[in-house]
Amino acid sequence: MTDRLARALAAVDEANAQDPDRSEGAPAALLYGQRMSAELARLCPDASEPLQIAARGQHIERWRMPRTSYPEGRDGYLAWRRAQAAFHAERVGAIMAQAGYGAEDCARVGRMLRKEGLKRDPEVQLLEDVICLVFLRWYFADFAAGRAQEQVLGIATKTARKMSAAGRARVREEFDLPPELAPAFGG
Repeated sequence: MTDRLARALAAVDEANAQDPDRSEGAPAALLYGQRMSAELARLCPDASEPLQIAARGQHIERWRMPRTSYPEGRDGYLAWRRAQAAFHAERVGAIMAQAGYGAEDCARVGRMLRKEGLKRDPEVQLLEDVICLVFLRWYFADFAAGRAQEQVLGIATKTARKMSAAGRARVREEFDLPPELAPAFGG
């Protein structure tokens, strides 16, 4: 690991350590970033430095812009997601610049965090696969609890649509999917 990568990741972790959500015993954003890095390292041990930083900073300081600060409904949700992506790109870009990365690398990470080129850019797609795998591995069960089966199937289907064929294959191989959810991932 290069010095500047170590500095950038440490700065992201320092920011995320301020997350007041300690529901899992540690700052939620810090855990999420560490889970993202671990999943990326598992899937792609030689990932580029920009991709490693994008994975770690994908939800940097997410708590600063709560979902409740946007209107209910799909339009409010999409506006919140766009605002989060723009904030994450700006915040991580500033951290990268301070760690010694040039404008091109900072802009590249910004595009990844804004999901520009999804389905066309291999690194953006790999980041999305990692996001989906982390969601399924660590957050889906709690998210699905108490929701109607149709809603859970809809969420699984939307998640699968964002993934590459290789990502969906990993889900089929690595997860014990309930029969009603398996078709969403091609099972």
